[in-house]
Amino acid sequence: MRQLALPFEELAPPYIAEDFCPAPSNAAARDWLARPEAWSNGRLVLWGEAGCGKTHLLHMWAQQRRAQIVDGTTLRGLVRPTGPVAVDDADLAAEPEALLHLLNAAAEEGFAVLLAARQPPARMGYKLADLTSRLRASASVEIRAPEDELLEALLTRFAAARQLSLPIQVRNLLLLQLPRAPGFYREAVARLDRMAMDGGARITRTTAAAMLAEMLDAV
Repeated sequence: MRQLALPFEELAPPYIAEDFCPAPSNAAARDWLARPEAWSNGRLVLWGEAGCGKTHLLHMWAQQRRAQIVDGTTLRGLVRPTGPVAVDDADLAAEPEALLHLLNAAAEEGFAVLLAARQPPARMGYKLADLTSRLRASASVEIRAPEDELLEALLTRFAAARQLSLPIQVRNLLLLQLPRAPGFYREAVARLDRMAMDGGARITRTTAAAMLAEMLDAV
């Protein structure tokens, strides 16, 4: 399955504790986040598929710990931490050497480091041996595939964020046909909202089915 392209502007997720949906699939990750003293070498890697809640948990932890948040995709040069650090997209570091330096500097200062990635440390694919060694020596925990109840809660939350009313027939269709990944639910609601705003069209099972056919054809 190819990565889903997101053509529409997304509402910026708030990443606050009140908007996070606890579920069995993320229970292990929440447990590890509550016990930083148990992290191997002061580091923890949260990993799982796109949209599973990694970034949300990372931001919540950073807010609680007053940690510096670093975007791995733009990480370059020498970043000297001044406290705990949270690295999002740690498997997509723009400069692997910069990530290695950050991990080493944090270890020297005794600062905790939380990393979020789509792959576990052993499968991140970095060619820098020292970086791979540091990552593999970190504690890691998977955020598993979401349960039905979590997907239903997320669908409700995404629609409410856009003040979008979804008829029960439309909700059932989305829950039945969308791939079981939260990112698809966010995108589907965004497309339905755009359809309603641009064309003034009512959201019905028929219009939702047409949107799904177009959306999933690109996957």
